[in-house]
Amino acid sequence: MNGKLILSFLKEISENNNQEWFHKNKTLYDKAKQEFEIYVNKLIPAIAVFDTDIKNISAKDCLFRIYRDIRFSKDKTPYKNNFGAFIAKNGKKCTCAGYYFHIEPGGSMLAGGIYMPPTDTLKLVRSEIYYKTAEFKKIINNKEFVRLFGNVDGEKLVNVPKDFPKDFPDIDLLKFKSYAILHKLTDKQLLSENLFEESIPIFKAMYPLNSFFNKAIEK
Repeated sequence: MNGKLILSFLKEISENNNQEWFHKNKTLYDKAKQEFEIYVNKLIPAIAVFDTDIKNISAKDCLFRIYRDIRFSKDKTPYKNNFGAFIAKNGKKCTCAGYYFHIEPGGSMLAGGIYMPPTDTLKLVRSEIYYKTAEFKKIINNKEFVRLFGNVDGEKLVNVPKDFPKDFPDIDLLKFKSYAILHKLTDKQLLSENLFEESIPIFKAMYPLNSFFNKAIEK
């Protein structure tokens, strides 16, 4: 992957976030997007080796559009300053847990888990944690997991979620609105020739958590 080309484009679009510049530089965007797409198509079969739910999809199913939805946003800039792909069972439209690759100057990352799921899906995930707390804690307290991702990341409710007892000893584990895990990448790491080889073990380390969530969702 030509990470240098991708970062260069994303820096340019950050500084020139308007339709006139974008249209004049559409060729640069197309080249950067193609580089990203080729790389995601390389990631998919490598992830499918340890997560067999990842099959019959391509990068086109996983890539997010660069065009921002500005209908309800105060920020009216038309384009994102990043490339992102969500590799999951049914691609980016899946409400399940999956693997996310994000390129942004100074803010690239490998991520996993489940982000802002629908209410019914979130309840299934919380219920699974409630009934299998020991299994969940074993996953998130694993030394390698903690080294790579730290803690589960996500906005939390202030109060106890509906239908769960207030006296549950691990109630904080049920308050998350998202159950995401992040591994940040520096620009230097993104440009490294070893990016692919170093990324796959990190994605593999996400699998136990993703599997835990998806078993709950697919019951």
